[in-house]
Amino acid sequence: MSEPRLQLLTRVGCHLCEVAAETLERIAGEAGLVPASVDVDADPDLQAEYGDRVPVVLLDGREHSYFTVDVERLRRDLGLA
Repeated sequence: MSEPRLQLLTRVGCHLCEVAAETLERIAGEAGLVPASVDVDADPDLQAEYGDRVPVVLLDGREHSYFTVDVERLRRDLGLA
């Protein structure tokens, strides 16, 4: 099974993560994609790498933006702009 094109690294109780998830779902929907949510606290490697630097948007497995969704850049990178 291949990795989802869009992923949101998040954690429970993170307000910025909730806002980023809403934004990411909206933009992903325009591109016909469904973003996957990944709890960094469920994976020791992710927790060590990202610590408190969440939310993080991954596009095709690479870090795209963090703390907020860079909407303009994401739309451009998904071919929506």
